[in-house]
Amino acid sequence: MLKEDTLRRGLKTRTLGGKIYTFEVIDSTNNCARALASCWAPEGTVVIAEQQTAGKGRLGRTWQANPNENLTLSVILRPGNAPGSVNLLPLLVSVAVSEAVQSLTGITPECKWPNDLLIGGKKVAGILLEGSLKKEELEFVVVGIGINVNQTAFSPEIQNLATSLKLATGTDVNREELFKLILERLEAHYVSLKPGGFEPVLSLWQSRSTMAGKRVSVKSNGSVLTGTVKGLSPEGGLVLRSNGTEHTLLAGDVTVLGIDPDSPSHAPRH
Repeated sequence: MLKEDTLRRGLKTRTLGGKIYTFEVIDSTNNCARALASCWAPEGTVVIAEQQTAGKGRLGRTWQANPNENLTLSVILRPGNAPGSVNLLPLLVSVAVSEAVQSLTGITPECKWPNDLLIGGKKVAGILLEGSLKKEELEFVVVGIGINVNQTAFSPEIQNLATSLKLATGTDVNREELFKLILERLEAHYVSLKPGGFEPVLSLWQSRSTMAGKRVSVKSNGSVLTGTVKGLSPEGGLVLRSNGTEHTLLAGDVTVLGIDPDSPSHAPRH
């Protein structure tokens, strides 16, 4: 089981991980972190568990993870009312996790909008943000991160959609080291965005994504929109061109259909 002392040993952060709560079994690290944040737990507090009985994914889904093989954690952030922070934070976290994995394994997970990480087209990590508003002001954000680290078997319904770092590298990955790298990269980006805005995050995310120029379908608010990805909006939305019109989506479930042959980024060069 992951222990607080080993997770903290050698951790090079100033704020994130200042307090770490470890659990063998918990319903949801996000639920616990939200309760702590509501009681004014300081920014940077981390909740990590070996097993979740009600782990959360996006859109009400559950997050499946075998105990003692993966990383499931939540971090409390208090970004204040930075414009667009709720929409852009998932992109920042995706970049931080991708960088941490690359640093430890040499493999660079691809960022998929809005908050997935892929290796070989299969999901290796997911991110779930839950915010709390108080008198129309953002009180806190809980950042939930789930990473398939050393798991090699998945349930039949997701076995063709999911992968892990061990499957990708062929070897066990040190979870404690990955945890520390994630917090260190997340803090570095989070600290820099406060005075400098989110523009660097957008470019970093796009440099780790291959979505531009691909045809996708996006389920959002009960409807489905199909089109070609043009990029990201300044608010972190997905810009989609469909039937000659550009649409900006701030949330949705994306399915990649393939490369648009008419996209400039994929058109044949002469």
